[in-house]
Amino acid sequence: MTNTNREWLLAERPTGEPDADSFELRETDVPAPAPGELLVRTRFLSVDPYMRGRMRDAESYAEPWDVGDALKGGVVGEVVESESDAFDAGDLVTGEGRWADYAALDAADVAPVDPSVADPEAYLGVLGMPGRTAYFGLLEVGEPKPGDTVVVSGAAGAVGSVVGQVARRNGCRVVGFAGSDEKTAWLTDDLGFDAAINYETTDDYRAALDEAAPDGVDVYFDNVGGPITDAVFTRLNLDARVAVCGQIAHYNDESVPTGPRKLPQIIPVRAKVEGLLVGDFATRFGEASERLATWVASGDLEHRETVVEGLENAPDAFLGLFSGDNIGKQVVRVSGPDET
Repeated sequence: MTNTNREWLLAERPTGEPDADSFELRETDVPAPAPGELLVRTRFLSVDPYMRGRMRDAESYAEPWDVGDALKGGVVGEVVESESDAFDAGDLVTGEGRWADYAALDAADVAPVDPSVADPEAYLGVLGMPGRTAYFGLLEVGEPKPGDTVVVSGAAGAVGSVVGQVARRNGCRVVGFAGSDEKTAWLTDDLGFDAAINYETTDDYRAALDEAAPDGVDVYFDNVGGPITDAVFTRLNLDARVAVCGQIAHYNDESVPTGPRKLPQIIPVRAKVEGLLVGDFATRFGEASERLATWVASGDLEHRETVVEGLENAPDAFLGLFSGDNIGKQVVRVSGPDET
């Protein structure tokens, strides 16, 4: 095993969209695990849109990073050295790590990875935080009923693609917004969405919704915000439910444009609009993980990962989220099973 550990730091707080200057790659010594810890060699690293908020010096649901801090996120890795009875060297685990080759993680904060259920990288997507977000966000906040029409923005992403499939399992008509013909084809041909709208080539979102969701919208799962959400709010049905999971259209805005006022539109239909943080369901993560794993193992829940090779390319993988480079979950492959 090498003694050198590469690690990405926040070099500066970005103004607007981050770029290469926002990141700094540093070489450090490989950490030594303390009692109760594991030394984990990163196999796969997750990059997620919410991380943009952690680059701001502002209060949010996720603690901001300080300039000079190591960047953190979900990882799947191999235990190299164990100072805990819970795991042995060679075990695969997943948890909150760093954008780094190696990290010392508390054994109590990681979970085992079973590659017989799905490839390890799936534990950062459908079997990880995004999958649990989709599960609880749709079922607990969206409360879908058979026959409902469910509309999902960012439908070809890690969360949205699971939302649509779970909605279909619950007997709903599912419509997704995505940013390319390849993505919309994946939604309808592979994932079973009833209709998909390419927001890049559609001039009139309201007209597109009238065609794709002729009976209106009962559940809206919002990952995006912006003009798509403005349009969906005009098509909400009586007692509609809106789960606000993300607003990636605005994450790089220095000031959010006002746009059409939405609140008057929810008064006559008595719609419920609720923000969603998956951490609020932490005591039930085991339930979600078990059901999602069962669906994946049986082939009833499909998933896809966009893999960027090399820790050195982690910033590019992150920036690609804002230009829609990924289909499904965006991950970085840091090392392979035979590397040391």
